[in-house]
Amino acid sequence: MTTTTTRTSLLQRFILWRETHISERIFVLILSFIIGILTALAAFALKQLIGTIQHLLMPAIRQANVWYLILPPIGVLLTAGVVKLFIRDDISHGVTKVLGAMSQRKSRIKPHNMWSSLLASSITIGFGGSVGAESPIVMTGAAIGSNTGRLFKLEQRQLMLLVGCGAAGAIAGIFKAPIAGLVFVVEVLLLDLTLSSVLPLLISSVTSATTAYLLTGQQAMFSFYQNDPFTAERIPYVILLGIACGFTSLYFSKVMFALESWLKGRNNFFKRYGISMLILSVAIFLFPPLFGEGYSTLSDLMAGQYSSVTDNSIFASFGSNYWVIFAFLLCTMLVKVFASVATNSGGGCGGLFAPSLFVGGLCGFVFAYALNFFPFIEVYLPQKNFVLMGMAGVMAGVMHAPLTGTFLIAELTGGYNLLLPLMLVAICSYGTIRIFMPHSIYSLRLAQKGKLMTHSKDQAVLTVMSIDNVIETDFDKVYPDMTLGELVQVVGRAKRNLFPVVERETDKLLGVVSLDDIRNIMFRPELYDRYKVDRIMVSPPARIQSNMHMDHIMHLFDETKAWNLPVVTPEGQYLGYVSKSKIFNTYREVLNVLSPDE
Repeated sequence: MTTTTTRTSLLQRFILWRETHISERIFVLILSFIIGILTALAAFALKQLIGTIQHLLMPAIRQANVWYLILPPIGVLLTAGVVKLFIRDDISHGVTKVLGAMSQRKSRIKPHNMWSSLLASSITIGFGGSVGAESPIVMTGAAIGSNTGRLFKLEQRQLMLLVGCGAAGAIAGIFKAPIAGLVFVVEVLLLDLTLSSVLPLLISSVTSATTAYLLTGQQAMFSFYQNDPFTAERIPYVILLGIACGFTSLYFSKVMFALESWLKGRNNFFKRYGISMLILSVAIFLFPPLFGEGYSTLSDLMAGQYSSVTDNSIFASFGSNYWVIFAFLLCTMLVKVFASVATNSGGGCGGLFAPSLFVGGLCGFVFAYALNFFPFIEVYLPQKNFVLMGMAGVMAGVMHAPLTGTFLIAELTGGYNLLLPLMLVAICSYGTIRIFMPHSIYSLRLAQKGKLMTHSKDQAVLTVMSIDNVIETDFDKVYPDMTLGELVQVVGRAKRNLFPVVERETDKLLGVVSLDDIRNIMFRPELYDRYKVDRIMVSPPARIQSNMHMDHIMHLFDETKAWNLPVVTPEGQYLGYVSKSKIFNTYREVLNVLSPDE
């Protein structure tokens, strides 16, 4: 007996023992605890890899700024090589991939995603790629949850929950933010929060955050001391900042999609790589805070070390000038999205989680920094407070997740003293961008394809369903040159009362014959040779294209009032029929899978 066979046998015996001795609900809680530990270890490993690479490279960068032009392209090229030679799969857009897996692939994520995104993003970010590690770690955590569930043969409903546990654990582990991990799954991954799902998600988040504290210490990600308590007289300025963050989020999202589409249109890899790296290198050379994730810049701003943000740049000698700092940070904020998209489009691996925090922090700082200059504004706006508010605002706008933005920033700083203004900014930003963009940067691609699962039960079920689930192929085909007598013979052995009429050579659907249409003549033998099918057939009320989404198909049934509709390829070739009864039965089955027991 081989080692693999022995392992399979032991696993199968454990699964059978578990089914007898441990209920599924308790077993899911145990797995959520294990997933919390594993995602925290993965987040710790990712941070260590990035930190180690940057520690080795920073001495060279401090000696000569020219390394800003060289290192990021090297890192992106190494990442592209690793993906091409070893991974051989598309690992970009981590959160979007998780959303797609939940809505279209029954929450099944490939096993290599448990390590591939982690490895690739550490190289990209370690060498200075202007992206974040959070989306890759979400993909890693979701893959850990998915493959853990698949290992123990859990059904789709529990698999989806474990994917959510993995994502929640990933956010909680990398930020030490358990509440943010939970609300991220609800707001961004659109997982329903029910009595049966909240406990596993909480266990994963809290376990992961606790493990992260044990591994890295109890200090918060950003050191923040509340020297300026929030006062009511600042509320109008907080609301204005929220609106500014909303428009900044809109700018970030629109530029990201436009630039990404343009760069992806360059089909030749080396041409796309060259253009992307030119954008990235020049951006980082002019604005060094764009190197890597940029969290150190935010820490400097919150510590009041404003002049240090121009260090290692060609503007370093002007670092003490008030308006040079303002212009430098404003330009850095606007250019960040170009650097991030260029990093990913050129072949790098990283997310837009950290860039949105970075842009938000600069937005908040620039807003307060500029207004504090003018003497007619009598209310002092604490810049470090507004940095945090801006981070919450832009994250809420870009990700369409006001609760995630609020609680993440509160947990990142180790306190909730600014909870009210954080919520105000997040809500105003979210409300502003919703006017122009109904979906977040993560869900827009799927929404445009009709593949986005939402909190609406009906829409979620239709998203999970596909035409392959409901198509029926046991309808007897007939041909236009057949006589009525030949048609009657087909009717005699058929199980259905509908008969698609197709071309003999191409199977192209020409029409349909219903049993009701021939009932008056099918028992008159003298007409058997007089009538042919092409004279009897009629056009169907509508034709379902094989690439249509289920919500479109339901609209066709509503419009035509039909009970059965034929399915054809885009070229018109007949494939089968879809019936309302089949859709309703499949709908009930999928709803039972997606709706956990209360």
